[in-house]
Amino acid sequence: MTQTPLPEHPPTAEPAPLALPDAAGARAWVEARTAEGFARVRELVARLREARPADPLTVLRSWDEVSLALSDVAAVGSLWANVHPLLEVRTACERAEVEADRLGTELRQDRGLYDVFAALDPAGLDPEAARLLDKTLQDFRRAGVDRDHATRARLAQIEERLTELVQDFGRTIRDDVRRVRVPADRLAGMPQDWLDAHPADADGLVTVTTDYPDAVPVRMFVHDPQVRRDVTVAFLQRGWPANEPLLTELVALRHELATLVGFPDWASYDAEVKMIGAGARIPEFIDRIAAAAEEPMRRDLDVVLERYRRDVPGATTIDAADAGYYEELVRKEQLDVDAQQVRTYFDFAKVRQGLLDVTGRLFGLRWVEVPDAPVWHEDVTVYDVYDESDLHDGADPDSAVPGERAQPASRRIGRIHLDLHPREGKYKHAAQFTLADGLVGRQLSEGALVCNFPRGLMEHSDVVTLFHEFGHLVHHVLAGRARWTRFSGVATEWDFVEAPSQMLEEWAWDAGVLRGFATDAAGEPIPAELVERMRAADDFGKGYQARQQMFYAAMSYWFHTDRPADLTGRMVELQQRYSPYAWIEGTHMFASFGHLGGYSSAYYTYMWSLVIAKDLFSAFDPGDLFAPEVALRYRHKVLAPGGSRDAADLVEDFLGRPYTFDAYAAWLAR
Repeated sequence: MTQTPLPEHPPTAEPAPLALPDAAGARAWVEARTAEGFARVRELVARLREARPADPLTVLRSWDEVSLALSDVAAVGSLWANVHPLLEVRTACERAEVEADRLGTELRQDRGLYDVFAALDPAGLDPEAARLLDKTLQDFRRAGVDRDHATRARLAQIEERLTELVQDFGRTIRDDVRRVRVPADRLAGMPQDWLDAHPADADGLVTVTTDYPDAVPVRMFVHDPQVRRDVTVAFLQRGWPANEPLLTELVALRHELATLVGFPDWASYDAEVKMIGAGARIPEFIDRIAAAAEEPMRRDLDVVLERYRRDVPGATTIDAADAGYYEELVRKEQLDVDAQQVRTYFDFAKVRQGLLDVTGRLFGLRWVEVPDAPVWHEDVTVYDVYDESDLHDGADPDSAVPGERAQPASRRIGRIHLDLHPREGKYKHAAQFTLADGLVGRQLSEGALVCNFPRGLMEHSDVVTLFHEFGHLVHHVLAGRARWTRFSGVATEWDFVEAPSQMLEEWAWDAGVLRGFATDAAGEPIPAELVERMRAADDFGKGYQARQQMFYAAMSYWFHTDRPADLTGRMVELQQRYSPYAWIEGTHMFASFGHLGGYSSAYYTYMWSLVIAKDLFSAFDPGDLFAPEVALRYRHKVLAPGGSRDAADLVEDFLGRPYTFDAYAAWLAR
C-alpha cells in the first residue's frame, strides 16, 4: 500500500499560541499538545509500516511528517522548561521532552521501519531527498536498530535516562542562584546605575547574586579584592555538589551507549556526524589552538601580572577572582578604554532596536513588533519577520523548491520571541530555542532568544553577546523555507552552527554601525576613536582567552573519554595545562558548565566555528559592511540552505574556495 503524496503547498500555518492565563491551563495545553502530536506520529508510522513496495519520495514525505510532529512537541517543551515562570508548567514540559525523546528512540530502533527505508531505491531522487534518505538510515544505525533485542532495550533505557540527566543538570544550574551580602561601603568602584538598582537593606547590606548582571560587573569593577573573591567563588560553586554525581552518571551512560553501537567512546560517536569527523581529531585541534595562542597569551598575561604585582608584590599567577578586574585596569590605564564610560553608550532599549535595524538592513529583513501576541512572561517581546530582500531576476534564492518563483515583496517568513532579562527559574545563560521549523508552503519558522541582560546600561561585551545569539535566530529564520524538517533552520553540523553567530559579532565592533544606536544620555553617538581603542583593547588578551576556551574544550572532551572518578582533580589538571588562570581552591566550575549537557564532548565547537567565522568575514569589505552583493550572497549561500548541504560545501560556495586556518591565525597573531 502506498500513500498519497502530501500537497506541495498546503496553507501556511500560523505561529502556535504560547501563553495561557494560568498554570493549570498552560499545563493542560502542553499535555494536550503532546498527546495530539504523539497520536499524529503513531498514525503516520502505522501507514509507513504498510508502505511497501513504495515510492521513495512518498515514504520520505511521510517520514518528514513524523519528524515535524515530534519536533513541534519537543520544541515548545524545551523552551517552556527553561523559561516558563511557573514550576509546575516547567515540570510538565520536562516530561513532554522525555516522552518525545522516548518516542523518537522507539521509532529509530524499529526494525520494521528501518526495513522500509533500507528497501528504498535512491535512484531518481534529487540530491536533497537522497541526502535525507542517507541521513535517516544513519540515524537508525546510530540508534542501534541492527542490534539484538536486549541491546536495543538497554539503549532505550540509556536514552531516556540521558534526557533526564541533562534536564536535571541544567535545572540545578538554573535554580542555584547564590547570594553574597556585602556592606554598601565595600562596593566602591561599581557604576552608579548598578548601585542605584541595588539599594542596601535595613542591615546596610547589598545582595549580589550569581546571575550575570550582578556577578560580571562586580568581578570587573569592585575595588575590594575580598568582595570580588567571595562573588567569584560563589559563581564557580554553582551546581555543586548536586551536579557532580549527575555528571558522573551522564558521561558513563554516554560511553556505554557509544560502545553498544560500535564506537570506542562517546567522543568518537558524537564526532561522526560533525565536521571534525573523528573524536581523535578533537584533542589535536585543541592542542593546535593552544600552541597558536601560547605566545600571545604569554605576552598579554605578563602585562596583567605586572599590573597585579603593583598591588600584590611577588605574585606569579592570577586567578579568576582578580583577572577580570586587572584586565579592566590595564585596558583603562594603558589602552585608554574605560568600560564604565563605554557602557554609557549602550542602553538596552536602544541596543535592541539597533540590533534589529542592523540585521534588517544587512539581510533584507523587516522586524514588526506584535504587541498583542501571547507570551509566557511580560518581559517577552514578539516580532513578525518580513523578507524585503531584492530578489533581482525573480527567482527566490531561499527556496529549495526547483523552479519556484519569487513571492510578493515583503512576505512574512517567521516570528521571533525575545526574552532577554533574568528572573527566578529561568535559563541562566544565552541561547536560541526553536519553536517551529520553517517548511516552504507548510509552516512558518519561529524561534525564541533567551538571555540574561541588564535592563539599563549594558557592558559592550553584552552587546557582542546579543549580536552573537541573535545570529542564531537569524540563521533559524532564514533557513526556514526548507523542503524537509531535517534540514530546516540551524540544522548544519553542530561544530559549524556557531560560525554565523560569531561572524555577526563583527557588526558590534564597527564604528559606523555603532553610531546608529550607541548614544549616551545626551544623544551623542559613540566616538569613532573610542571604538578604535575598544577594538585594540579587545585584541588585548585574546591569546589567553583562547587558552581558557581550550581548557573548557579539553574538559568537555577528556571528561567523556577518561570518565575520571575525581572530576575536580581532572579539572584542575586540565586547568593547569591550558588555562592562564590558577585554580581557586574549593571551586568546582564543571558543576555549572551547562555546555556539558548539550555540547557533551564537543565544546571545541566554539573555536572550530571561530576559525571558519574569521574566514567568512574576510569576504566582507570592512569599509562597507552593508554592501548588498556580499551580504545577500552570504544569506543565500550560507544561511538559507540550512542543513541541506554539508557546511564545508556551503562555505566553499560562498568563498569560492575551501575555508582555511589563515584568517584566524592572522587575527590571533596581530
